[in-house]
Amino acid sequence: QNPKTKEQIENLLQAGKHKELRDRLCSRLSFGTAGLRSAMGAGFCYINDLTVIQSTQGIYKYLERCFSDFKQRGFVVGYDTRGQVTSNCSSKKLAQLTAAVLLAKDVPVYFFSTYVPTPFVPYAVQELKAVAGVMITASHNPKEDNGYKASPRLEVYWENGAQIKSPHDKEIIKCIEECVEPWNGSWNENLVDTSPLRRDPLQKICDCYMEDLKKICYHREINMQTNLKFVHTSFHGVGHDYVRLAFQAFGFQPPIPVPEQRDPDPDFPTVKCPNPEEGESVLELSLRLAEKENARVVVATDPDADRLAVAEQQNGCWKVFTGNELAALFGWWMFSRWKENCAQNADVKDVYMLATTVSSKILRAIALKEGFHFEETLPGFKWIGSRVKDLLDNGKEVLFAFEESIGFMCGTSVLDKDGVSAAVVIAEMAAYLESKNQTLKQKLTEIYETYGYHITKTSYFLCYDPPTIKRLFERLRNFDGPQSYPRFCGDYSILHVRDVTTGYDSSQPNKKSVLPVSKSSQMITFTFQNGCVGTLRTSGTEPKIKYYAEMCAPPEQSDRTFLEEELQKLIAALIGNFLEPDKNGLIWRSA
Repeated sequence: QNPKTKEQIENLLQAGKHKELRDRLCSRLSFGTAGLRSAMGAGFCYINDLTVIQSTQGIYKYLERCFSDFKQRGFVVGYDTRGQVTSNCSSKKLAQLTAAVLLAKDVPVYFFSTYVPTPFVPYAVQELKAVAGVMITASHNPKEDNGYKASPRLEVYWENGAQIKSPHDKEIIKCIEECVEPWNGSWNENLVDTSPLRRDPLQKICDCYMEDLKKICYHREINMQTNLKFVHTSFHGVGHDYVRLAFQAFGFQPPIPVPEQRDPDPDFPTVKCPNPEEGESVLELSLRLAEKENARVVVATDPDADRLAVAEQQNGCWKVFTGNELAALFGWWMFSRWKENCAQNADVKDVYMLATTVSSKILRAIALKEGFHFEETLPGFKWIGSRVKDLLDNGKEVLFAFEESIGFMCGTSVLDKDGVSAAVVIAEMAAYLESKNQTLKQKLTEIYETYGYHITKTSYFLCYDPPTIKRLFERLRNFDGPQSYPRFCGDYSILHVRDVTTGYDSSQPNKKSVLPVSKSSQMITFTFQNGCVGTLRTSGTEPKIKYYAEMCAPPEQSDRTFLEEELQKLIAALIGNFLEPDKNGLIWRSA
């Protein structure tokens, strides 16, 4: 019923573009590392009115089967400010259709009256005791992309607002395929304005969230008195109002907004790619404003405010921290605050921190020295969220979790990455360090000198040809003959290989990977004799082959320049010998 997407298909038909029609119409949306994701446009494998209706019908069918009290407890729907004119799609419209499917089936829907940060949806699911929730967002992805992020709840996974993982995702896909024809009422996007079953949770959730946030505020006095100034950019997304409220909750003066980027704008007129992970190039406006305002720290949330980038000015130069460096700071901070504030009988053996397996091992080094537990999960916060829930249910305390792509979870009010809470925690950390005449960068060096340097480099190649990607990884699995992984990468000797796609791990006595097998994506990790760890994996959401490399040195090996050179050489060997970009037609990440 959307004339724009209908027209796209008719035009392709008239132009005889059969291959593109086949691509668009002969496959469906599937779950990646963070929900159903695709570009907006016409076709069953794209995000549009119809595929969102179909997905919601499938979710309804599955939830109805799982929860006898579904119609008492209800469902949460949130959205950001993304949109696309050519297919007449916007996050809000798709959210209205999501709500319509459920309202038409007499399910109470908590539909936010305005755009919210992604973490508000998992938080609301827990707070309102709803059975599930959906957030419609494209996060930091290019502007034609409008993802459909589900954070439903069932037993240990859904009921807590952690993102769904197997087997629920597979069961939902089956249910979607069983009810592809829109039901009566599913197209009625006005139901959110007329149905008595629609509730607006905005004020309650915002108030409760800010109140809960205070649990991880330790130095209100310092925050109120600090002379430090902070600049915040929300990259034309939803974050600024909420970051401002978080600063207020911690006793800070409001952060200075970047005026050109403060208000939501789905066209992102000031940045080519609204991803704060891209570093200094996308932070240009905020860094210039900070210099003008004499603000030492810049905090940047991505458009749906679940990720955080941080930059600090020192002697006229800017240091943009990587996700792994920020995690070292957060890990030190959350543990040292716990130690200072915990009850006398608290046992450090009940304390946990988590990271995804492609992230830095710095938390492991801190844990070994301090006595708490560190665990790894597969990439994607859905794995972290559900594992954290297990730990909490078993009486454990989780202080912090992260993924290297600037996703941080401080505390456990939200079982997902949260840029709003991370922004205010880093501000408190900076204010505290300032009171001790120390900068974030100086503290980071101190952490590395105490626990060992962990130097990381992460980047990616673009590859739009799935068969090439498959061939590349199959070559690594049959490198020195059938079913034999490489023993060397150039001059570097390989100690262990772990292949999560097939479930193989040479470091385990039974040769089986401890992490769950993940057949739907490619991921191989090499541990080298010299202390380096390198991982090659495909992205769950974009046409990328990512590589992650880390040099994990013991505390006594503190020659940073040598370690960096060694890592650089190993990366060159990894790319040249295993990825072979020229031979495979891979496109280098643009600088």
